[in-house]
Amino acid sequence: MDMKIVFPGGKKVDALIEGFTIKTDQGVDGGGEGSAPEPFTLFLASMGTCAGIFVLSFCQHRGLDTEGISLTVSPEVDPEKSLVGKFKINIIVPDAFPQKYHAALVRSAAQCAVARHVEQAMPKFNIEVLTESELS
Repeated sequence: MDMKIVFPGGKKVDALIEGFTIKTDQGVDGGGEGSAPEPFTLFLASMGTCAGIFVLSFCQHRGLDTEGISLTVSPEVDPEKSLVGKFKINIIVPDAFPQKYHAALVRSAAQCAVARHVEQAMPKFNIEVLTESELS
């Protein structure tokens, strides 16, 4: 699955993949218009929505109402490295949600492939420049 990255103007950078355009922009303080999420925000969203699909599936398979369920993703920055050292994901459920499913919700959310790749695979990046003729 290759993704093409394009520059539509200003500080906008879009990803084209499988017929979709995923738009990003820098915030006003970063020289952009703030017209779309910043790339790092999409990274956080990918973890939250990935964990969320497992929580949703868990509830749907058991006939549990998902009304009022939400997740929050909070990055915790390591002050020594100035990088995120931990991601906290909270699953918020209504008071009436059965307590017996709380631990299972956590296990379900932990199946998120995005978080598992970041945590376990720690992939390396191979970045190089190619000319258009080298792609042919």
